[in-house]
Amino acid sequence: MIQAVVFDLDGVLIDSEPVWERVRRAYVAEAGGRWLPDSQRRLMGMSTAEWSAYLAQELGVGRPADTVAREVVEQMAQQYAADLPLLSGAVETVRQLADRWPLGLASSSPRALVDEVLRDAGLAEAFGATRSTEEEAHGKPAPDVYRSVANALGADPRQCVAVEDSSNGLRSAAAAAMIVVAVPRPTYPPDADALSLASVTLSSLTELPAVVARFSDAAE
Repeated sequence: MIQAVVFDLDGVLIDSEPVWERVRRAYVAEAGGRWLPDSQRRLMGMSTAEWSAYLAQELGVGRPADTVAREVVEQMAQQYAADLPLLSGAVETVRQLADRWPLGLASSSPRALVDEVLRDAGLAEAFGATRSTEEEAHGKPAPDVYRSVANALGADPRQCVAVEDSSNGLRSAAAAAMIVVAVPRPTYPPDADALSLASVTLSSLTELPAVVARFSDAAE
């Protein structure tokens, strides 16, 4: 049986990747660095420590990584406060699933932003466990954050459904041995090899409750 459903945040519940890209691009430019053609793809799934070091060192920001992290996260919080980019159907889907299964969240966003998004969306109480990759030894595509969420929920990862959109997120969930459902964003499509790790690919998050129910019913 399905024991839990574990969501990614960025690109699954909120359309945040364009915001992250806009904020980090502007930050790198203001600091005199150079944004590379593959920077956004590489950044997706990195933990706070990983992406701040990448901006500081590889993109030429030339500031301490902890300073980069603090300043970028502050700008992201300002963006969210002005306009939280919830994806269509996200709130309803989470609440529908929470009526039947324990929910977890495995995010690459910093803890402060995770908590802010869930609070502002009115979803904080829907999740039994939330983890940020900044609380793990390794960010996605390593499986650490998904394993931690499953452990916090008291669930077997092999009986958890993970909902992801990005290449590194899909790889992370698959490496944790979860049942992977992909809901890719057209603007940031995952690599073909990462998408192949998904058991199901959906065009809309609103399709998810029926899919999880089918997985659960098939296992009974």
